[in-house]
Amino acid sequence: MSAALGAFFMFTVMNVFAKLLSAHHSVVEIAFYRNLIACMPFLILVFGFGRRDILVIRSQPKLVGVRALIGSLSLVTTFTAFSLMPMADTTALLFASTLFVPVLGVFFLKEKVGPYRWAAVFIGFTGVVIMVRPTGDVYALGIAVAMIAALMHATLQIILRYLGRYEQPETVAFYFVVIGALLTALPMPFVAVRPALAEVPLLFGVGLSGAAAQWLLSLAFRHAPAATVTVFNYSGIVWATLFDWLVFGAIADGWTFIGAAIIVSATSFIARRESAARARRAT
Repeated sequence: MSAALGAFFMFTVMNVFAKLLSAHHSVVEIAFYRNLIACMPFLILVFGFGRRDILVIRSQPKLVGVRALIGSLSLVTTFTAFSLMPMADTTALLFASTLFVPVLGVFFLKEKVGPYRWAAVFIGFTGVVIMVRPTGDVYALGIAVAMIAALMHATLQIILRYLGRYEQPETVAFYFVVIGALLTALPMPFVAVRPALAEVPLLFGVGLSGAAAQWLLSLAFRHAPAATVTVFNYSGIVWATLFDWLVFGAIADGWTFIGAAIIVSATSFIARRESAARARRAT
C-alpha cells in the first residue's frame, strides 16, 4: 500500500511543479517536457535491460494511438485546470472522473450499472455542484476545464480496461509518453519560452515525478486489488491541501471540504460496488 500512497503523492508533486511553471510557460510546453523526460526510464528499460517486448503492440495499435492522443489532451487540460484554480479544488473536482466511469461503461463496454451505483453517481455530482460555490464565488473557467479533464480521465480508464485484455501496461504507457512528446512538440516553436536556470529543476521535476508516479501505480496494481488502490487516490486531496498552504499560501474553504467529502464518499462506494461486481463475474 506504500506504493499506492507514494504514487498519488508523486502525482500531486508533478502537478505542483506544473502549476509553478505555468506562471511563465504554456501548459503545452510543460506537457512536452513531462512526456520527454518520462520517456527516459522506458528507453533505459528497452535498450539498457533488453525489454524489447515493451515495443511490441500485440493487437490494438489504433486504440493504443487513440489512448495516447486522448492522454496527451488530458494532460494539457489537467495542467490548465491546476493553473487556474487552487490545487485542492482542482484535485477534488478531478475525482469526478470516477463518477463518469459507470456512465461511459454502459455505453462503450455494455456494462450493467445497478440503482445503487446510479444513486452514487447522482450524489457525487451533487458534491460537484456544492464545490461550484452556491455563494456565487466561482472559478467558472477553472471548473469547466477541470470537469472536461475529469471526463477525459474517465474515458482513459474505459480505454485502459479494454486494452488491459490485449496489451502490456508498460507498452501502453511507453507509447503514451512517446506519442505525447511528439504531439506536444508540434506547437513548441510557437509556445516555447527559454527556461530560466532556476526553472530547469522544475522541468525535470515534472517529468521525473510523473514517471515515478506511473511506476509506483503499476507496482501497486500488481500487488493489490484495483478497488484498494483506488481508495488511496483520495489521499491526493490531503497532499493538494498541504501544498496549497505550504507553496501557494492558499487555504481551502468549507465548500471545498464539504463537496470533496461527498465526491470521495460517492466514488469510494462506486469503486467498492464495481470490485464486488467483478468478483462475482470471476466466480
